[in-house]
Amino acid sequence: MKLNSAGVRALLRSPGVRADLAQRAERVLSAARASAPVKTGAYRDGLTSYPSTTDRAVHRVGSTARHAPVVEARTGNLARALDAAGR
Repeated sequence: MKLNSAGVRALLRSPGVRADLAQRAERVLSAARASAPVKTGAYRDGLTSYPSTTDRAVHRVGSTARHAPVVEARTGNLARALDAAGR
């Protein structure tokens, strides 16, 4: 069996894959917001998802809060949200 490399590349960037990833990212985002630690609300309010492209379609979830890396290091909120959303 020989893979059609061009076809696989096209599939990984296709609108259907992008739509599926967007739905999955929204589930992760929802779980992250629900479980986000709240001191000022900046981390939770900064949680967002957005599309990106590398060699394939990507949808990223993160926080725009300056202290987000500290929150993640201490709580693992996004990793737990990924598990809760059911990859």
